[in-house]
Parts: sequence; C-alpha cells; structure tokens
Amino acid sequence: MASRLTDVIVDCHDLDVMADFWCEVLGYERVASGDGWLATRAPGLELTVNDLAARAQPPALAFVLVPEDKLAKNRVHVDVTPTECSQAVEVERLLGLGARRVDISQGSTPWVVLADPEGNEFCVMPEVEREHTEGVPSIW
Repeated sequence: MASRLTDVIVDCHDLDVMADFWCEVLGYERVASGDGWLATRAPGLELTVNDLAARAQPPALAFVLVPEDKLAKNRVHVDVTPTECSQAVEVERLLGLGARRVDISQGSTPWVVLADPEGNEFCVMPEVEREHTEGVPSIW
C-alpha cells in the first residue's frame, strides 16, 4: 500500500497572480476556491476516491494566502519538462508569463532555474526526446 501525491500547496500573497501563472505554465484550470485559497488541476479531471486509489493522477496545485514573505531558497521545488517545444522556447515563454531567472549557485546544469512571480524557484528540464523515450517509464 502507498500514498498518492494528490496536491501541492503554495503559500502566497496574491492568489490570482499565482493561479494565473501556474495555470498557463501547466495547462491547468481553476477548479475550486474559498476564503483565502484557490485550487487548480489538469483539465477534465473530476476525481473520485476510487480514481485516486486506482492510479496516480496529476496533482492539484493549490494556493493559500499567508501574511509572511518567502525568506530563503525553497527546500522543495517543482520541475517542469517541455513536451511540445525545446527547453529554450519554453524558458522564453515562461519569462514572458512573469517568471524570472535566478541563480541558486546551480553552476552548469542541463536545467534552467527560474522563479515564479512570488519568487518560488522551479526548474525547466530539458525537453522530452520522444524518439529516445519509447518504453521508458520515467524521465529519470
């Protein structure tokens, strides 16, 4: 028996800015909101408990209003991998959406480190090479 990763929660100051940014990055849509929170998910998913038990699903990304500022490098971050374009094209798209380049002393790496509009670091991985990944269950 194992647990499923169902949600990733991001503390923030501006729900709309963060939700709009990450919905554009991931192709997600807003699915629910309440007092001080907003949830997004891959489109077309209306998951039941049985769905979650049967197989892994893309996690929801939720944003929660908090008063404190981000003060240091994230201890957990997300990686995004372009599936329909090159890494360079995706980085330019994300910069146009409001991301910015950041230096976390990563040195020379195959990934690009960016920050979202509130400074949360994330990595843009090299694009998926479809002809080399047939039958491979993971990008690792």
